[in-house]
Amino acid sequence: MKLRLVLLTCFLALPGLTLAEEDTAEREIQYLLQYVQKSGCDFNRNGSAHDSADAADHLRLKYKRGNRYADSAENFIDHLASESSWTGKTYTVTCAGVTQPSGEWLHHALANYRSGLTQAKSAIPAPPTPGH
Repeated sequence: MKLRLVLLTCFLALPGLTLAEEDTAEREIQYLLQYVQKSGCDFNRNGSAHDSADAADHLRLKYKRGNRYADSAENFIDHLASESSWTGKTYTVTCAGVTQPSGEWLHHALANYRSGLTQAKSAIPAPPTPGH
């Protein structure tokens, strides 16, 4: 009995995400996927233009297959939503005529989400201007 208690205590003390951190990461990633889908922006992936719904579907597929690389919203952006895993080319997003790397755009969206600048989870904040 004591051995089980010691083993359980050791197991629970292992480094890793807490359930609250996992829940927060999942909620933020789902927000970002909705953000992309509802943005109405154009996405460029490996030289091909895609609408926001197609881009969101692509990122959902990458997340489903590579979620081990996305234990936080930042890692989701940096490891799955910023560049092609096949070519290494940076994804870009064009909103209101302004083109920027998708990683920068999504990090800005995440910061706005965390700071509560969005009115509701479904609200889409304005895309950042280059250099900000």
